[in-house]
Amino acid sequence: MDVRPEAVAGMFYPAGEGQLRQVVQALLAEAPARLSAGGWPKAVIVPHAGYVYSGSTAAHAFAQLAPSRGTIRRVVLLGPVHRVPVRGLALPGALAFRTPLGTIPLDQEAMRAVARLPQVGVSPRAHAHEHSLEVQLPFLQEVLGDFALLPLAVGDATAQEVGDVLEQVWGDEATVVVVSSDLSHYLPSEPARATDRATVDAMLAGRTDIDHRQACGATPVNGLLAVAPRHGLAPRLLKLCNSGDTSGDKTRVVGYASLALEPDPRAQPDGEVPAGAGSTLLPMARNAIARALGVETPEAPVAGRWLQLPRASFVTLREQGALRGCIGSIEPVRPLVDDVRRNAVAAALHDHRFTRLQAHELDGVSIEVSLLTIPEPLAVRSEEEALRTLRPGHDGVVLHWCGQRATFLPQVWEQLREPREFMRRLKQKAGLKAGFWDAQVRLERYAVRKWVERA
Repeated sequence: MDVRPEAVAGMFYPAGEGQLRQVVQALLAEAPARLSAGGWPKAVIVPHAGYVYSGSTAAHAFAQLAPSRGTIRRVVLLGPVHRVPVRGLALPGALAFRTPLGTIPLDQEAMRAVARLPQVGVSPRAHAHEHSLEVQLPFLQEVLGDFALLPLAVGDATAQEVGDVLEQVWGDEATVVVVSSDLSHYLPSEPARATDRATVDAMLAGRTDIDHRQACGATPVNGLLAVAPRHGLAPRLLKLCNSGDTSGDKTRVVGYASLALEPDPRAQPDGEVPAGAGSTLLPMARNAIARALGVETPEAPVAGRWLQLPRASFVTLREQGALRGCIGSIEPVRPLVDDVRRNAVAAALHDHRFTRLQAHELDGVSIEVSLLTIPEPLAVRSEEEALRTLRPGHDGVVLHWCGQRATFLPQVWEQLREPREFMRRLKQKAGLKAGFWDAQVRLERYAVRKWVERA
């Protein structure tokens, strides 16, 4: 078998090239990249059901890899066997894999390297109809362009055996690891949510004892989580749902989650934002505004790796205690030094709610800089559940609905202390009616660290 052909096209995803590309692009467009401070993920965990069920969840992981196009040249792809039993891990015995979007060459050198390990064999039968690997390929083709593939069908193996294989091909930033796994199977929706939440919490805690009732790909998941700490990585949840959310059938559902494994800030102290960051960030914001207003101001020195890492910030201006401007970024898309400067100028000159700040007003304005954590999805099914889940005074909230979006920083709780009123105003900020709710509403929450100029 020189080329392993597509086996589940027309069942799990569209068989036509044009329709498939259109579907994948639409799913990715609804899942923008949110890079951590360390850039794109080294590894992702993604579900493998049909695209109508889990495609949107998988897209949340693959979208994180979009900025790596041209850099990632090898994908190490692991998924559980569903049809043919395997002892250990199986290579396909092929030279390439094909999908409606084209042919992907297999990494022959990497296959030879892992084939030397006793737990790795060759089984064309295990790969021939295995969907857990195939359904990931169109996403990878669309996001990465050209790359070489190392596909491994995982059967009866230990986490250490999987980890040893991963270590053999871990590579540098040109290699990404993709692990394919769904969560619980065929429980009613409510018990499934509780089970899947517990499973994801275990993954986020780095546990390596996930079982196959919790996740069909538990073996490769455990192997990945076992090696992640050695490389300074920690998992981050991107999306969690089940098939009842997409199909409407709540009686027997399958759970889906996407996670990214990224540099763990606890393992990289030189990248941490210091407690005294305000002494750098606040003058930086003020100087940026002054220069934009034509006020001669010396450039403040910028030192520290933490300022060069992508982070999301908001800059808030107040005049005699009243809001005078507030602009920011929800996702970390640029180095912190650039993000704070850009948002400071935007808050002063481009907040449409206020007139442009004038140079003579600058001395009477106080500045606040907030740094945001990565927003995490809130798995809620109704507004009432959302109101019970929110933590007043702590949570910043992002609301999405059909392309409309708005956020409130945690500081807004100081004026809107009651969750229902907080949510009503947030919906209005997004251009929706105060009493609006829809099944397509998505909520995320985040925390902030903030620094305020002293009067």
